[in-house]
Amino acid sequence: MDRNQLIGLLLILALFVGYQYLMPKPPATPPTTQQAKTTKPASGTNAASATAVAGNQALDSVAAKAQFGAFAAAATGQERDVVVENPDVKITFNTFGGQVKEVLLKKFKTYNGKPLILIDAKTSQTALEMPTRTGKVDVHKLYFQTTGTAMAGQPITFRADLGNGQAIEQVYTVPAAGYVVDYQLKTAGLDNVLGTGDVRLLWMDRMQQYENDLSNNRRAATVNYLTNDDSFEHLPENESSNEVVSEKPVKWFAIKHKYFLSAFIAQNSQLTKASFKALTDAADSSTVKTAIADVSFPLADVKAGKGNFRYYYGPNDFQEIKEGVAPEFDRNVYLGYSILKPINQYFFIPVFNFLEKFITNYGLLILCLVIFVKLLLTPLTYKAYTSQAKMRVLMPEMAAIKERVGDDATKQQQEQMKLYSEVGVSPLSGCVPVLATMPILFALFQLFPNLIELRQKSFLWAPDLSTYDSFIKFGFNIPFLGNHLSLFTVMMTISSIAYAHYNNQTTPQQPGPVNMKALSYIFPVMFMFVLNSFPAGLTWYYFVSNVVTIAQQLAIRGFVDEAKIKAVLDENRVKIAAGGGKKSKFQEMLQRQLSAAEEARKQTDSTTKKKPKK
Repeated sequence: MDRNQLIGLLLILALFVGYQYLMPKPPATPPTTQQAKTTKPASGTNAASATAVAGNQALDSVAAKAQFGAFAAAATGQERDVVVENPDVKITFNTFGGQVKEVLLKKFKTYNGKPLILIDAKTSQTALEMPTRTGKVDVHKLYFQTTGTAMAGQPITFRADLGNGQAIEQVYTVPAAGYVVDYQLKTAGLDNVLGTGDVRLLWMDRMQQYENDLSNNRRAATVNYLTNDDSFEHLPENESSNEVVSEKPVKWFAIKHKYFLSAFIAQNSQLTKASFKALTDAADSSTVKTAIADVSFPLADVKAGKGNFRYYYGPNDFQEIKEGVAPEFDRNVYLGYSILKPINQYFFIPVFNFLEKFITNYGLLILCLVIFVKLLLTPLTYKAYTSQAKMRVLMPEMAAIKERVGDDATKQQQEQMKLYSEVGVSPLSGCVPVLATMPILFALFQLFPNLIELRQKSFLWAPDLSTYDSFIKFGFNIPFLGNHLSLFTVMMTISSIAYAHYNNQTTPQQPGPVNMKALSYIFPVMFMFVLNSFPAGLTWYYFVSNVVTIAQQLAIRGFVDEAKIKAVLDENRVKIAAGGGKKSKFQEMLQRQLSAAEEARKQTDSTTKKKPKK
């Protein structure tokens, strides 16, 4: 090696060492969401605030180019907040990422009276990755400039200018009223920069507690989604961690709290890949669940101008979401099984909303709802009572049967069926009206826990009819009961026992291995343990329903003449015996069963007699 080569190598080494010591090192990658100080917006319904805050540590051109490639021009800038609000919602956007930073629902409070912030920078983070020829770039780590008026009803554009006519735009439109935010993702001049494949949206939300019962909150918290064939799916609603990968493209998904939703909706595109998680950390009492949505949509749709989406940040209110948000979006409000849903959707909710116009006290509203329902069911109640009256008229004859045949339950049943056939009475006629009212009870059981109208509505000692009234707090957990006692549930239980006692006094004891009268007292006590943690509005409804039913039956009793009923039964007996009475299908079936039972008994007796004695 000659002298010139040696000097050249030493100079190169010196330059390399100098670069390492003199040039600044690239800073750490900035976090997805930056926390910033926000100034109070100007007064008025539609207001905007754009306050400059300290920007992220600047990247040098080399580091920016290495990390963001062709997007390096938008990798540095100033971060500021832009606030847009309407009468229902206040949304804070941020120029770092051009994304939603905070959502305040103005008409709602948390269970402890604090402002209900559905989205904030501390608990909700998103990433929006676009494929490029050199790798993926997270759009939510770029800096945007705003154009347009930051007012409700007007679009506001966040533009990341990359130079040479290249840009990415995110356009938001907050409505003049309501909770649906329109969103457009656009690109300009990036055909030679962007790659192929899908845009990926990753959304992680550490769901905060808005209702008083953490355990109940966790059971209700989930992720709902609608597939491209309009199949409504969701993660299991329980306190465990769950996850799912959709086998079909998805139209929308919603992160569901008990009474609130944060949703992403594809309008003229589809979420071609979608996976969802709802994770529970039992040791973390500050978070209900951590919801994670990982979805993708075609970049080709964005390039073609089809990058139109929607966000919904608002209450899970059937009246609010039943139309105009997205297909089948109202299914986020659970209204019961398919057989019960029409009862709630087309009867109870419209009646409830109608009564709301005239009655502001929701406890009284529920009372009026009970009276209205009971009036509609009066014909069935009357029929059930007259059937019970027929059974009471036959009680002396049934007692005679029991005395004649003894404790042989099978023989008792056969003789009673024969008696029913003789007088033209169907023992099921009293059951059918009762069974007809059961769907109503089950429908309400599904509706009340999901009815946001009851949320934070007080009545008597209950501060919130949408949750249990903890009239007595134990300070410790009792198995199956919890750490409290609901007075409305106790009242419901007492009224149910009273109703059972009233029924037992007017209903004859049916033969059989199970004492139904005893069970009628046991069931209300069992339900007390089940319903102790259910909404006070539901147990109040059941209590009032029991009281009104007893009063209704006492009133009907004044119109039913049991002497006339006995005369009719005696007349039926004569007609049927003479063959002139017209039998119902049930009576004909009963007669066939009696004949078959009698024939089987004769064959058994005959076989017994033929057996040789040992």
